Amino acid sequence: MAGGLAAPLEASRLRQFAASTRQRPSRAVHRPVAATPPASATAARPSQLLTWLQESGAPPQKARVQTVKRNGQDVDITVASQPLVPGEVALRIPERLIVTLDQVFQDNTLAELVTTGKLSELACLTLYLAYEKKRGKESCWYDFIKELDRMQGRGSQGAKSPLLWGEGQAAELLAGSPVVGEIEARLAGIEKEYEELDAVWFLAGSLFNRQPFAPPTEQFTLPVFRQAFTAVQSCVVHLQGVELGKRFALVPLGPPLLTYSSTSKAMLKFDPASHEVQLAADREYDEGEPLTAWCGPQPNSRLLINYGIVDESNPYDKLPLSITIPSNDPLYRLKRDKLAAEGLSTQQTFQLSAATPLPEQLLPYLRVVHATREADVAAATFGEGAAPVAPENELTALNQLVTVLRLRLSRYRTSIEEDEAIIADPAFGPRPTVAARLLKAEKRILQGSLAATLALPGAQEAAAHAPIVTAIQMV
Repeated sequence: MAGGLAAPLEASRLRQFAASTRQRPSRAVHRPVAATPPASATAARPSQLLTWLQESGAPPQKARVQTVKRNGQDVDITVASQPLVPGEVALRIPERLIVTLDQVFQDNTLAELVTTGKLSELACLTLYLAYEKKRGKESCWYDFIKELDRMQGRGSQGAKSPLLWGEGQAAELLAGSPVVGEIEARLAGIEKEYEELDAVWFLAGSLFNRQPFAPPTEQFTLPVFRQAFTAVQSCVVHLQGVELGKRFALVPLGPPLLTYSSTSKAMLKFDPASHEVQLAADREYDEGEPLTAWCGPQPNSRLLINYGIVDESNPYDKLPLSITIPSNDPLYRLKRDKLAAEGLSTQQTFQLSAATPLPEQLLPYLRVVHATREADVAAATFGEGAAPVAPENELTALNQLVTVLRLRLSRYRTSIEEDEAIIADPAFGPRPTVAARLLKAEKRILQGSLAATLALPGAQEAAAHAPIVTAIQMV
């Protein structure tokens, strides 16, 4: 399975950049495809995947594969092949044509490796399909793998996961966003799993009893494994209400061909009566309209990393605000005990969102962590009606909150207006466009949190005050 590269550049350079084998069932879908730009120059084409499904005995589908132009990129998507009404089943994929882990778990040894955290489900599926690919046409998954290779993990907005972007591109295109750190952590995790592959090879021989090939790290380089891992990650469906071995599933005509939406009410579900994974329409569809499925309650950062998409109307989008009390704080133990009584800790992360720009416990928490007197810690209350404990404490808490929100906004290299211009111009291409969508959404959340803070009593005075130096860490 091949991977892909992308390129991130700062706002002033963006325009230049644009120029220059078996059988398995599974569980319900959680997938996203955010605001998908209008499709242009749509075209139907024969689908090798549909042909393979038909020849493999799958029932007729009320869907087809169609090529659309998005952000200057040809993208294949699953669309309705006829008008659909709510509740009508559009996709019916038999269990035997779905790749799941219980095809891989041929002995308890490998299952134990996964359940004890030795190797993730995604790494197991990646390794399994990588070796199946080497079997070529001898593999019963040959046609499916060939289609996965062709798509290369490209999402419905035309961009690949930033895990496959070129070196330094994510840091440049997504500058200012905490997602850069998440990408780095995910890449480090993939590398760690790569280093464990040979252990699986030697300890779980039944997985590879049909594979006359060398151990994984001799067969696949880290870049090849990372590309294959990301392609599998972009396709996997999380099915609900099934046993563990069927929880992660690769479903033909599912993602990334299937459009993910954070607001769709349709889900890919395993039907135990028919032993099929099915997608029922949640609304009326016209022929040729892209089919959508719910991606689950995932923030845009996860949608981008997993599927290369961003949903600007995502109601589950959020940004973390992390606060840490240093252990050398003179009131550390008193604050720790006070916070513990509220189910909070001395290292706490709050989630900012459009719906909740200021989480209910955030300001009371800041009053406790910025307290310099025992009486102020004792006076702090949580919940409805929580009030300031002292004027100087309230000034510090609000000043610190305004300061960190302004600082985070200042780290972005583009304004929302510049992001919107990139999104509106197809010349920029998929990666700068999807990056601009993410940055715009994050700035909206931070601006909303800042506005909500400035509307609090005493906040204007605190905002006019010079940043107050404290030992509390806020990022």
